[in-house]
Amino acid sequence: MSFFRDLRVAFYSLMRTQGLALTVILTLALGIGANAAIFTLVRGVLLKPLVNRDEDRLIYIRQSAPGTGDDDSAFSVPEIQDLRASVKTLSALGEFSTLEFTMIGLGEPRVVQSGVVSGNFFEVMGLHPVLGRLIGPQDDGPKADGVVVLTYRFWAATLGKDPSVLGKTVRLGWGLMGDRSATIIGVLEPSVPYPQDTEIMANIVTSPHHLSATMVTFRLHRMTEVFGRLAPGATLDQARAELRTVYGAMTKAHAEAYPPKGNYQISAKLLRDQITSGARTVLLVLLAASALVFIIACSNVANLILTRTVRREGELATRAALGASTGALRRMLLAESLLLCGAGAAVGVWSAQPLVAILARYASRFSVRALDLTVDSSLLWVGAALAVVAAVILAFVPRLPSAGTSNGLSLSSGSVRITGSTSRRQRIFAVTQIAASFVLLAGASAVVTTLIALQTAQTGLDMRRVLTINVPAMAYGKTPQQVVDFYKESIRRIDALPGVNRTSFGMVVPWRDTGFGMQFSADGHVHTPGEDPRAQWRIISPGFFASLGVPIITGRDFIDSDGKKGTEPVVIVSETLAKRMFPNQDAIDRHVYWTDPVLQFAAGISPAPHRIIGVTADVDDQHIIPEPVLTVYSPFEEGPVFGGHLFIHTSADPYSLVTPVTRIIRDMSAEQPIEHAATLEDVRAEVLTPDRLNSLVFGVFAAVALAIALVGVAGVLAFSVSARTREFGIRLALGSQPQRLLKGVIVEGAVMAGAGVLAGAAFGYVAARLAGSYFFEVKMPGALPVILSAFVLLAAAVVASWLPAARAARIDVIEALRSE
Repeated sequence: MSFFRDLRVAFYSLMRTQGLALTVILTLALGIGANAAIFTLVRGVLLKPLVNRDEDRLIYIRQSAPGTGDDDSAFSVPEIQDLRASVKTLSALGEFSTLEFTMIGLGEPRVVQSGVVSGNFFEVMGLHPVLGRLIGPQDDGPKADGVVVLTYRFWAATLGKDPSVLGKTVRLGWGLMGDRSATIIGVLEPSVPYPQDTEIMANIVTSPHHLSATMVTFRLHRMTEVFGRLAPGATLDQARAELRTVYGAMTKAHAEAYPPKGNYQISAKLLRDQITSGARTVLLVLLAASALVFIIACSNVANLILTRTVRREGELATRAALGASTGALRRMLLAESLLLCGAGAAVGVWSAQPLVAILARYASRFSVRALDLTVDSSLLWVGAALAVVAAVILAFVPRLPSAGTSNGLSLSSGSVRITGSTSRRQRIFAVTQIAASFVLLAGASAVVTTLIALQTAQTGLDMRRVLTINVPAMAYGKTPQQVVDFYKESIRRIDALPGVNRTSFGMVVPWRDTGFGMQFSADGHVHTPGEDPRAQWRIISPGFFASLGVPIITGRDFIDSDGKKGTEPVVIVSETLAKRMFPNQDAIDRHVYWTDPVLQFAAGISPAPHRIIGVTADVDDQHIIPEPVLTVYSPFEEGPVFGGHLFIHTSADPYSLVTPVTRIIRDMSAEQPIEHAATLEDVRAEVLTPDRLNSLVFGVFAAVALAIALVGVAGVLAFSVSARTREFGIRLALGSQPQRLLKGVIVEGAVMAGAGVLAGAAFGYVAARLAGSYFFEVKMPGALPVILSAFVLLAAAVVASWLPAARAARIDVIEALRSE
């Protein structure tokens, strides 16, 4: 009961200092709210269990070839068959191949993110339907009927949870590989749509490519993700050891597919770890940033509590003189701290709820798990735990008098006297705030510096005046030549629109799509030992380079007759390829030819020598900051046509062309999907969105931390000036110049800031090295962000010191000497 009495007394005591109480509550609310929101995000994305049955037995298997720069590779069907036949620690393997199908039969024609799965995939994954049934073993094999399962998010968001979709027939196509009909048989329960934001899943027979020799027999054709379920009694470590053994035997038996320089390896991890791997580093860094904000907030509040304790010296000394024990005084301060921190936690948790929704949208860029994040009770108990921690810290910050000694607190004096220990503690807390702020500011500066470098990198493309539209190739009842003719007629009609300068066809949209490359060689080129040149292969129409604003350095562009049957095969190459294959020579009229093993299965790709008719500036369509690239461009008359994007160079508003272009293409084919219209500038901005979000989030954290820290420095100096009023008055009376007092206080603030920067630099260095040993994505910031952060902090500390310093310089001598 005595503690409840302490709480009541503490409440009335705080009501007498409402301004200070409100400041403390709001400061703590900021620190507690940010931490509660981010912990909720971390819990929902990294810690919350999956809905998959026995998820702790579900693993993800991957291979890599670090020697060739391939750190993350899928498997081929022969490789999967070898693993399935030899690995006994896994009871089953499930297969998933990522495709983009064009789908007709459910409203507007659309491109859907799809997965082609084996018949046992859902059994291995431990998932269930909410409607109908899932794909099973009876749906395997080339003679099975085509079937489709919808993911829950696609069914809810696109089809409004319409139960009548069961039994409907859709048509699925993948470029010129053909199309298949499939029946919708079920809707999957809400689950993580890994390995991407999948919309539908279909059985193997829906993809003609999966039934082809390339897919079934070619060991180097790797496009299938593999999931496994641990056998009863088997552990993950045992499975890893057996996988390595089997994989080693496999690479020896098929040495031609695993060259030694590739250093081929196999790995396995729990599915949950794989799902969260993309978000783990950024979320843990975000959690560390919020912890620093909490430290800064508590340090700031601790200074306020110290200030209040000094101003209450008469009250505390009187209580001690009347027999109050140190424990009783500490309990009184704990009661006050609990009230303040409890109120701060309540405000923080209330403000954290909308913050969770904002952060979830941010985190969805790194993990699909964040899309379904909801606020739960974890927000409350995290807020409560942080409130208790802060309350205990604040209650034990001040030194208290006892009945025998006042520890420097005078019973007879009504003035403010700050003891040496209190002054030191205040400065330690101020330095702590500066140190934590420096770590946040340096990290945010590094992120912003990276973003600026990405945004200002010159691409060599006309970004603002090029509109790109996804018009995927469709072979429904068409020959390859009819598909080419469809694009040629589309280009002709679009070119006739007002404001259009040039329209062309391209295989991939820069930065958004991934093309593919093949091994190649050139006449007269002597391969050095271990050399394995690979070039990106792009199929384009005449006018492609003019549409993107890319110059042809030498030679000519394609013309309509290039690539037709009976004509000489020709190509255009990138500048880097020409220099590397033909150093100090003219590449025009020389030849390149494909040597990739995939050619034995790939119909339509000719290994014959192709004459170079032009050399163009490098177009790096994969990296935001351009790098030298080896690229071979083929005319789309030669084919085969993959992908399908129109590039429109215009002098008008690019987006004003979307409606007329859509009308033109729909008039030609009502079943043709038309999607993702965007300028190249906006495509690049979309790709940079995660970097922008990182800069914004960490920039806000750094700004908040800096503001709190500077208020703390100003508060310490203001209180120091107040406590030293008589000292300053004596100095002025003895002839000291006000400018010297001004300079002294400012130097005091700068010294605290400098000490904080040094402490923050040391802590940040150790933390970054430690984090880097666990998370390879964590890198040391460069010298520029560190120097800028230090300069900003020091300059801001000097500015924050100015007002207290100016107050010291304006002290009235007579009033100062009368202050005691």
